Amino acid sequence: MATYKKRGYKKSIIPSSKNQTEQESTTAEVFEKLDSTASITEDWISKYQNFILAGVGVVALSVLSYLGYQNYILEPKNKEAISELNQAQIYFELAVNGQNSDSLFQRALNGGEGKYGFLDIIDNYSGTPAAQLATYSAGMSYLNLGDYVNAIEYLDQFDTDDIILNALAKGAIGDAFAEIGQPEESYAYYVAAFEASDNSFSTPKYLFKAAILGASLGKNSAALKYFKRIEADYPESAEAAKVVVQIGRLENL
Repeated sequence: MATYKKRGYKKSIIPSSKNQTEQESTTAEVFEKLDSTASITEDWISKYQNFILAGVGVVALSVLSYLGYQNYILEPKNKEAISELNQAQIYFELAVNGQNSDSLFQRALNGGEGKYGFLDIIDNYSGTPAAQLATYSAGMSYLNLGDYVNAIEYLDQFDTDDIILNALAKGAIGDAFAEIGQPEESYAYYVAAFEASDNSFSTPKYLFKAAILGASLGKNSAALKYFKRIEADYPESAEAAKVVVQIGRLENL
């Protein structure tokens, strides 16, 4: 192994016996300080060991409680909630696709045939994914029933990582605000809806709604930008066929 000599190095002129004595003294001081520190630490641990053990116990209990809650309470609760949710969702889908929709939306909300509705599921299975889906479906049911205030309330509570459902919920809140005569709030939610997800289904839909409403509110530059984005990014969408006239109208203002 290669070594190098430090520049300016000079051999010590202090007698070796004196060096050795000083080194031994220094070493003794170091070990004495270490022993003292160790003794202080041991005394501190001895004094507060009950508190330390209690803290460790609390952490361990918290972890075990969380795992127990997840495995033995939340998971069975969610399975039960999903079972209850199925019938309510059947009523909801029949209402969306069939006749007597008001009656079916009411059944979806309040239950029927001995099964819970969305509102029961929200109340009884709070914290489960099924309750979150019930919150979204309840909001959409109220929207279809024309109860726009409740629609806004429930859809605003809906929280999901699903980007499509998130966009649809925000867009539906925009629809509800439009119905109760609050266009500025409606416009803000339409913008939030198309910003929530970039896809060919919901994005052009809410870009178009934001553009139409924005133009009516005097937000012409933003509206023109939204129409042109539909034309450029979503040429196959149903909304794309409607934007040419709108773009021409705004460019000639």
